[in-house]
Amino acid sequence: MGQINAPKGANTKKTIVGRGASSKGRSSGRGHDGQNSRSGGGVRLGFEGGQMPLYRRVARRGFSNSVFKQEYVVVSLDVISANFEDGDVVTLDALKDAGLVKGYNAQAKILSNGDLTKKVVIDGLKVSASAIEKIKAAGGEIR
Repeated sequence: MGQINAPKGANTKKTIVGRGASSKGRSSGRGHDGQNSRSGGGVRLGFEGGQMPLYRRVARRGFSNSVFKQEYVVVSLDVISANFEDGDVVTLDALKDAGLVKGYNAQAKILSNGDLTKKVVIDGLKVSASAIEKIKAAGGEIR
């Protein structure tokens, strides 16, 4: 079987600019004079040359609650079975120690994906209704 190669001219070397006479020298593709030809030149993001920028022209309307939104990390019952033993107390700190929940302000909710084979005690976590049934059926409890 033949070797697979890229078509000729598909892979080209990166052009190094402004490094002497053999490179793309002189103005290095920046044109001649002006703000954008200088190192560190250019305008800040959103600047429109003194014209009122778009982000200030467009009215802000309404209220967004996204700043206060609380997101929950989903933890499945089969994950709890794999990471905890019989009689263990599953708390937010225990989930963080096991590496199942990450983040300082993270919250967790237990959903009923998979099966629970161990008797565990769920303490101080949100639990879905179907997960509550499975936990109790396995002999566990929810505080």
